[in-house]
Amino acid sequence: MKYLTQLALDAAVLHGASYADIRIIHSNNQRIFVKNGEVETLNNTDSIGFGIRVIANGSWGFASSSIVTKPEIKIVAKRAVEIAKASATLRKDSVRLAQEPVHQDIWTSPYLIDPFKVPLEEKLDLLFEIDGILRKDDKIKVAESSMNFWREHQWLATTEGTFIEQILLRSGAGFSATAVDGPNVQVRSYPASFGGQYKQMGYEFILGTPFVENAERVREEAVALLSAPDCPVGEMDLIIGGGQLALQIHESIGHPSELDRVLGMEANYAGTSFLTTDLYRDYNYGSPIVNIVADATVPTGIGTFGYDDDGVQAQRYHMIQNGLYKMYLTNRELAHVVGDSRSRGCNRADGYNNIPMIRMINISLMPVQGTLDQLIADTKNGLYVENNKTWSIDQRRLNFQFTTEIGWEIKNGKKMRMVKNPTYQGITPKFWQSCDAICGEDEWQLWGVPNCGKGQPGQRAEMSHGAAPSRFKKVTVGVRK
Repeated sequence: MKYLTQLALDAAVLHGASYADIRIIHSNNQRIFVKNGEVETLNNTDSIGFGIRVIANGSWGFASSSIVTKPEIKIVAKRAVEIAKASATLRKDSVRLAQEPVHQDIWTSPYLIDPFKVPLEEKLDLLFEIDGILRKDDKIKVAESSMNFWREHQWLATTEGTFIEQILLRSGAGFSATAVDGPNVQVRSYPASFGGQYKQMGYEFILGTPFVENAERVREEAVALLSAPDCPVGEMDLIIGGGQLALQIHESIGHPSELDRVLGMEANYAGTSFLTTDLYRDYNYGSPIVNIVADATVPTGIGTFGYDDDGVQAQRYHMIQNGLYKMYLTNRELAHVVGDSRSRGCNRADGYNNIPMIRMINISLMPVQGTLDQLIADTKNGLYVENNKTWSIDQRRLNFQFTTEIGWEIKNGKKMRMVKNPTYQGITPKFWQSCDAICGEDEWQLWGVPNCGKGQPGQRAEMSHGAAPSRFKKVTVGVRK
């Protein structure tokens, strides 16, 4: 592969590029989906291709192909330079890349069991066992369970001398039960909604997660929600479980922090950001106990890697420290806009045929102390909610509304009756400023988000968000009909 990457770089320079990089990517994916006792999806996909990115006359050019041959690489390199030169006729400012050391390295996801070598029969046996437990009650009309496995083998080379080989391996699984009684429809999921939990691990993740052990509980809670009362309406203290809080972090901290979104360069998909550069480094984003860390090095995070697609080494840093906003998510192109001399390592592309853009890495709310039981015992009048059902946030990431699968009222320190369709809403900084308690490390875990969308045309990316159950004071809650 090194010969092919050098061929691409030489061809790009020959045609006038002042900078060039090439990413060759070989990817494998397996998706297994069981619904109501039947295999709905069984996909095994394999793809290989390359993308060449260049700077010529101060502008970017990009081209890609799925034909990995010497003649095709030369053709695509020339095309990328031609695109850059055409773009340069309309440019306002020349592209500037922040400095980054030259890297020669190999990085691989740590894992114990290669999921692609595990027999399909073993995987199906587990999914069908879960499915059978979920469907033991006639009120469960839809039972769904799935597994997903990805491997991505990357080679990145640049005209600056960097050559990096990476292998990323990710595994995911989960299930849900949908109970129906006339127009009343309720869903419970495990370990999280929308496909379950995802880790940068091998099949040991599947073996180490109590899927079967939680299937009966999930079924019974879905059925119980049919007759549960609606969530109360009003203002109360809200305790949010880690899985739901992960999505809250994603939508109201992660996306607003992407510098291209802040600058208005990304608006077609999910809007811009209220977190404008005049607020940088002194904005009171949350209460003093709110510490948000971006970390592309944390074990098992699906936004963990050795290097991003700019060839920048993975990093860990505070985005919010003691409630104050400290750092945007940046790439080599835009770091200088906010006075940074180095990229924060957030440039990633969806596959070989898309140009990299700023994407979230793993972003986590740091734990403080105590357990969920202690937090509930310390709450006089509140609501505890778990697992996302629906969500909405405005085009500047300020006003939001989330509905969860399930909630429980809290009265005088005790977890009381179950309620259905709990919904809460707020304004991003006011909400995070109201955070007055975060559980400790024993309650903290990473939650994988495998399908974050961004860009036009749209791209998908993966990341994880660490969270422990946390309490927010005087939040407006209600019921989604």
